[in-house]
Amino acid sequence: MYKISFVTFGCKVNQYETECMKSQFRDAGFVIAEKVLSADAVVINSCTVTASGDSRTLTALRKLRKALPDAVIALTGCYPQANREEAEKIEEADIIVGTKDRGAMVKLVAGCLRDRSRIVQLSDYTDGDVFEPLRCTEFDNNTRAFVKIQDGCNQFCSYCMIPYARGHCRSKSMDLLYDEVKAIAAGGVKEIVLSGINLAFYGSDIERDLADAVELCANTKGVERIRLGSLEPERMSGTLLRRLAAVPQFCPQFHLSLQSGCEKTLRAMNRKYTAAEYLALTEHIRGVFPECSFTTDVMVGFPQETGEDHRESVDFVKKIGFSKVHVFRYSRRKGTKADQMNGHIPDMVKTQRWQEMTAAAEETREGYLRSLVGRTVPVLFERENSTEFHHGYAPDYTLVKIYRKFPEKSLRNQIRSVIIEEYGHDCCFGSLVTDQY
Repeated sequence: MYKISFVTFGCKVNQYETECMKSQFRDAGFVIAEKVLSADAVVINSCTVTASGDSRTLTALRKLRKALPDAVIALTGCYPQANREEAEKIEEADIIVGTKDRGAMVKLVAGCLRDRSRIVQLSDYTDGDVFEPLRCTEFDNNTRAFVKIQDGCNQFCSYCMIPYARGHCRSKSMDLLYDEVKAIAAGGVKEIVLSGINLAFYGSDIERDLADAVELCANTKGVERIRLGSLEPERMSGTLLRRLAAVPQFCPQFHLSLQSGCEKTLRAMNRKYTAAEYLALTEHIRGVFPECSFTTDVMVGFPQETGEDHRESVDFVKKIGFSKVHVFRYSRRKGTKADQMNGHIPDMVKTQRWQEMTAAAEETREGYLRSLVGRTVPVLFERENSTEFHHGYAPDYTLVKIYRKFPEKSLRNQIRSVIIEEYGHDCCFGSLVTDQY
């Protein structure tokens, strides 16, 4: 019995796809090695969103090859798909596969373990491609399961490599989704998180929409919570929001991708909305979901971004009042339109703007957490921290901690009402409405 291990970089979709590959290898008789250095084979699932992501992937690959000279190492994911010529030259990898054909990974690894032949399988995306039917029903965290229902992107933002790494938009069929969610719920998982590369475009190729997927999950026995991954603002229609509001299990946390709060910068990025439209959408959503939260991603240091543009973006972040913001510096990506622009920002200036935007994000997060004090919320508990705290999440994805009065007892995978009593740097503290464990 061969031992196999996995190293994953990047987004929740990558993490889901790694879990799917783990399931495939288990079914084929492989043992999942807890320690990478004990494995006969290692699969590296890569990310190429930023240049630093590429660097981390390649550094990990070279370290593993040095530590495991006799192991089979497979490199897969977005990096080799988007950087084919570079990837094909990587001698440290025995198997190189892009974001297609992960369903064949077991066969490829088994073959390489048997005869040690090098395999490079990088297939181009075509208009006729359909959603790759990967499936996972076992998760390390058995209270919440990510389910990938959409792949690809048609947007071609000027800074982004993802359309080249993932191809055009493709959706999981409703039948496959139902079978997967049913099996996950039967295993005791209470919360389903629907995810995708461009999730808001779910169903555009199969005459469905995101609300159909949410409603299907809600009608599956055992599903008590449904959450959505990152969303494109321009796809959030009033009809979609009304349908989501009618689903009792829906968690009103909206990760609306922003990138910049500056109108000029959004146009240069080839984003499909204006800052004014984004603001109007958040006001509309708050009207439908009074206790919702907004999280987002914001980029600083985009080419030609002036100090005034940056301040406009900072002020916009403060105006929205996000509960959490992922702030990152613009990363130059060969092959994108932004790479060819004039006016690239020096790294030192990017870092300064990152610090300023991060400070604004922390200010809005603190304000949001403060606003929760006194509110009673249902919390799905996921784990315990030693003997001190139970950890769980409210519907708005706020981390909530309560003291463990009885260290020998667990609240894991239970939904309990908690009154929020105080807030900290990145979480809230409270107590059960009833002391009965």
